[in-house]
Amino acid sequence: MKRASAVQYVTDEKGRKKSVILPVETYEEMLEDIQDLVAVAERRKDKTVSFEQMKKRLKKDGLI
Repeated sequence: MKRASAVQYVTDEKGRKKSVILPVETYEEMLEDIQDLVAVAERRKDKTVSFEQMKKRLKKDGLI
């Protein structure tokens, strides 16, 4: 992610921060992180499988 110095703030007449201007790359990275967190939250209650079970599945499906 970009350094904080690349972030710019839009302020009101009293100098209070009202908006943020981010580099597009930083914004896209943040969106990707949010999407990852949503996926984790949606799958939080999914049943887990062991590493060995997953390897067997992947081999059976011809993926490894």
